[in-house]
Amino acid sequence: MQEVIHEKFQLASEYITLGNLLKVCGVADTGGVAKLMITDGEIEVDGKVEIRRGCKIRVGQRVSGEGFVIEIIGID
Repeated sequence: MQEVIHEKFQLASEYITLGNLLKVCGVADTGGVAKLMITDGEIEVDGKVEIRRGCKIRVGQRVSGEGFVIEIIGID
């Protein structure tokens, strides 16, 4: 059984695009890899498959895929 990595990402602005989030968090090495993961239906936002790499991810949302979960938190 594969271990699932749980990570919290602190968002300093209104939103981050899904593709950029995957790169910043180290899930995807490049924008091209992020795009393929997203268009192949490997990424879920709040439990639903998301195929738009420009999807705006905001505080309170949860992004997941095989082996990882990223929770978006705000700056206190």
